[in-house]
Amino acid sequence: MISRTKGFTLIELLVVMAIVALLSSVALPRYLASAERAKETALKENLKAIRVSLDRFRADKGRWPKRLEELVEQRYLSHVPVDPMTEQADTWTVEASRDAGEEGVADVKSGASGTTSDGRRYASF
Repeated sequence: MISRTKGFTLIELLVVMAIVALLSSVALPRYLASAERAKETALKENLKAIRVSLDRFRADKGRWPKRLEELVEQRYLSHVPVDPMTEQADTWTVEASRDAGEEGVADVKSGASGTTSDGRRYASF
């Protein structure tokens, strides 16, 4: 009798590697797409939180804040949220009030370039 050592043959290893490659080629694009959708959802929620704080500030103070950090200083926000697309808190694009004689931050948009999964620009939210 020929004694065989325990182990895998080259063919068995190649078959397993092919199966793993096939499964990862199916799963990876779905994972990346869901991660991108999660960032878009986080962007919408962060914008909503900032906009609600801006409206509350204006209702309380009768004016718009001069900068986003004033919302933190006056405790309308605990911190300026991070833009999930740029992963920074200082890339928000602020829009000044359009009312005559009023100054300050009236709205905020994402400073990220690019488009969402449905084709809209990040700056259009």
